[in-house]
Amino acid sequence: MKLKPFLYSLLVTASPALAQQQAPAYPLVTHDPYFSIWSTSNELNATPTKHWTGADQSLTGYVKVDNKIYRVLGAESQSYESVVPTSDEQSYTAKYTYAEPAAGWQNTDFNDGSWKAAKAPFTDNGRGGGTKWDTKDIWFRRTFTLTKLDYNKLFLKINHDDDAEVYVNGVLAYSYKGWLNKFQYFTLEQAVTGKLKKGSNVLAIHVRNNVGGAMLDAGISNEPALKKNAAILTAEQKGVQLNATQTIYQFACGPVDATLSFTSPLLLNDLDLLSRPVSYISYAVKSTDGQSHNVQVYFGASTNVATNTPAQEVKASQENLPQLNMLKAGTTAQPVLQKKGDDLRIDWGYIYVAVPSAAKSIQSITDAKSIDIPAVFAGKAAAVAPRTGKNFVLNSVVSLGKVSGDSKEQVFLLGYDDIYSIQYFGQNLQPWWKNDASQTIEKQLVKAAADYTTVLQQCNTFNESMYNDAVKAGGKTYAELCALAYRQSIAAHKLVKSPQGDVLFLSKENFSNGCINTVDVTYPSAPLFLLYNPKLMKGMLTGIFYFSESGKYTKPYAAHDLGTYPLANGEVYGGGGMPVEESGNMTILTAAVAKAEGNADYAKKHWATLTTWTDYLVKYGFDPANQLCTDDFAGHLARNANLSVKAIVGIGSYAMLADMIGEKATAAKYRAIAQDMANKWGSMCDEGDHFALTFDKNGTWSQKYNLVWDKVLGLNLFPKDVYQKEMKFYLAHQNKFGLPLDSRKTYTKSDWIIWTATLADNSNDFQALVAPLGTYIAETPTRVPLSDWHETTDGKQVGFQARSVVGGYFMKMLNDKINK
Repeated sequence: MKLKPFLYSLLVTASPALAQQQAPAYPLVTHDPYFSIWSTSNELNATPTKHWTGADQSLTGYVKVDNKIYRVLGAESQSYESVVPTSDEQSYTAKYTYAEPAAGWQNTDFNDGSWKAAKAPFTDNGRGGGTKWDTKDIWFRRTFTLTKLDYNKLFLKINHDDDAEVYVNGVLAYSYKGWLNKFQYFTLEQAVTGKLKKGSNVLAIHVRNNVGGAMLDAGISNEPALKKNAAILTAEQKGVQLNATQTIYQFACGPVDATLSFTSPLLLNDLDLLSRPVSYISYAVKSTDGQSHNVQVYFGASTNVATNTPAQEVKASQENLPQLNMLKAGTTAQPVLQKKGDDLRIDWGYIYVAVPSAAKSIQSITDAKSIDIPAVFAGKAAAVAPRTGKNFVLNSVVSLGKVSGDSKEQVFLLGYDDIYSIQYFGQNLQPWWKNDASQTIEKQLVKAAADYTTVLQQCNTFNESMYNDAVKAGGKTYAELCALAYRQSIAAHKLVKSPQGDVLFLSKENFSNGCINTVDVTYPSAPLFLLYNPKLMKGMLTGIFYFSESGKYTKPYAAHDLGTYPLANGEVYGGGGMPVEESGNMTILTAAVAKAEGNADYAKKHWATLTTWTDYLVKYGFDPANQLCTDDFAGHLARNANLSVKAIVGIGSYAMLADMIGEKATAAKYRAIAQDMANKWGSMCDEGDHFALTFDKNGTWSQKYNLVWDKVLGLNLFPKDVYQKEMKFYLAHQNKFGLPLDSRKTYTKSDWIIWTATLADNSNDFQALVAPLGTYIAETPTRVPLSDWHETTDGKQVGFQARSVVGGYFMKMLNDKINK
C-alpha cells in the first residue's frame, strides 16, 4: 500500500497565533496508565518530558533552518553514572547485623568481622533477589573501592523504608524520618565527598522499620556535566492551545515558524481507534520573512519510555516496512505483568517510532548521554545496527527541502505494544485492538499513518463540538477545564475484553494507592463516559458485578476494587472497604446507564446483585456507622450527611430501575423508603442557613455533591430549597482557589466542586463556583498532571495527580444532555 502525503491540519493552518493557555501540565502522548507522557512547564522546550508519575520519559525535537538548529521539544534529562552501583544496576553483597553494634560502627576502621554478608536489597519479603529482613533494625556496611576522585557531582542513590541515617567514611551524609518507596538521589555535600579517597571506602547505614514494609538498597552515583552545544538555539514559544484530543504549540525558529501538534485520538465512540496505542507528533513549518529556507525536522524518543527505571537494559533496533521506517526498543528482560503498584512505569512491551517511507527519513540509535544533535542532522541514510545497553535515543530526521510561505508538514508516529495489558482473575488479557488475532502493532502503525488525515478531521470536529457544548453548558472557564480533563481521564484506563466477552474499561487509581477498577474512582469519573459512550461506563462496572456474581466475593455490599493495577485478581483495599459508599455508587451508576441508554437491560442482567446492595443501603445507609467514604483521605466519619444522601439516592435509583423493568410494586416500595429517608434527612442535619457535615456535629458544613444525582436522574427526592440553601452558603465560603470540601480543612476536590456547582439553578451561580478552578489551573505552583485534590488558599497540590476522576468535570454537560 502506498501512503498518501500527509496534509496539514486545517485547524492550525487557518488559526492565528495561539494564546499561551496555561495548565499545571500539558498532555502530549496519552493512551493508558503506562503510555502517558506530559510536559510540566509552560514552555515545551524548557524541561524534559515526563511520565505522569514524574519520571523522565524524554521526547526531544529540533528544527534546523539553513545552518541553525532550534530546540522545540524537551530539554536534557538529568542522567547519572554509577560509581557504587545499587542492586538494580549490578548485584552486590554487603555486611549486615540486626543487633545494635558497638560505637563507631559507621567508621572505616570498625571491625565488622562478626557481621554476616548477603546480597542486596534487604527487604521484608526478599524481593529483587535480595535478602529477607524482618526485624526492627538493620545496620549495613558496604566497602567500595575508588580509582579516581574527579567526579562532577556525587549523589547518594538510596531506597529505604523506614527511617534512615547514612554515613560515608564515618561522616553523616543523609538522615530522613520516613520512607521513600523508590530510588531517589540526594546530593553529597563537600564535607562528605572530601572524605572519599582512592582505594577502600565505607558506606554505612542504619534503617529502622517502624511499620509496614522494609527496604534498604544504596549506592553512589555521579551526575556528568551536561555537554552544552552552542550551535543549538532555543526556539521562541509563541503560544500553546489545549483541546480535547490535541496540544498544539507554535514556535519561532528564526525566519521560520513551526507548529508542533500532539494528537492522541481518544474518540470514545470508536473503541478500535480509542484502543490503538499510537499518537501523532506533527511538525508544520513555513517561512515568515518572504524568503525560502532549507528546513529539516527531528524527533527523538528515549528508550526510557519502555523501562521502569533507567538502570534497566534495553535492546533497540530498526524494523522497516515498505510503508514505514521504524525504530523499536524494549527491555531485554521483558517481565510481562510482573509488577504491580502505583509509582511504576511499564518495563515490558516495545516502543515504536515510525515515519512514512516516502519521507526518506534518516534514523539512528544513539546514547542519550553523548548524543550529538548536529551530527545526527548531518547523518546519511544507512542500515541501523541493533544496540543493547541503557538509555538510548531513537532518532528520526526528515528533510522538508525548501520551505517558503506555504506550510509543509511532517508527521511522526509514536506507538507502544504492551503485548498483554491486564491480568483478570488469573488470565492475562491482550489490549482491545488485539481482539482481531490478525492484528499486529506494525499493522496498527501502518493503519494509523494511512488514516492520519481522516482521524485528524474527526478529532478537529470533536474538539470543536465538545468545546462549544461545554461553553453553552457552563461558560469559557468550564470548557477549558473539560478540555484539560478529557485525555487525562481516559488515559487513566485500559480497554480490554473479558474472558466472558464483555467490555472492560479498567482504571488505575493513579497517585493514590494504585488499585485497579476502584469503584469510588469510577463514580466521580462517570459523567464523561455516560455522556459520550455508555458502553465504556458499563465496562467500568462489569468487573465489579462479575466479582460478586462469580462467587469470588461474598459480602452483601459492593467491593471497593479488583486488585492493584495491572492485576485484577480480587479486592486488596483493607479496613472493611467502603460498604455504603460503593454500594451506593454501583446502584446510582447502573441507573445512570439506564438513563443514558433509555432502557434498563443492563440493570436487569444484574438485578439480584443490585437488590442485595440496595437492601444493604436500606438497612445501613441512612445514618451511616463510622466508616470510610470516597473522601477517605479525610478519615473515618460516622453519621456522614453526604454519605447518607448517597444511600438515599441509591435506593431511589433502584426504584427507578424497578419501574423501568416493569417491577411496579418493587418500585413503589423502594421509592417510598427513599422518600421517607429524604424527608427525615433535612431535619437531622439542618443548621439554619445550611446542612451540617454530620447528623451529630453542630457548626459544621460540607459539600453535598451526592445530591447531584437526584437532579440528574430526575428522582426529585429532595426539595429544591435544599439545593438553594446549600448553594447560597457555598457561594459565601469560597477561597481564591475554590470551595473547601468541608469545614474540617481548607483543601478541596475539584471534581466535587463541579458536581456541587451543577446543583445551581442559574448559570451565574454555576460559573461563580467554577471560576476559582480556572484560577487554580492557571496559577497552581505544582507542575504535575492535573491534581483533583488541592489547597483552596494557595493552589498547591495536596495529593493525587493524573487521576481519571476529572471526568467528573463533565457532570454539567451530562445533566444538560439528560434533562435538556
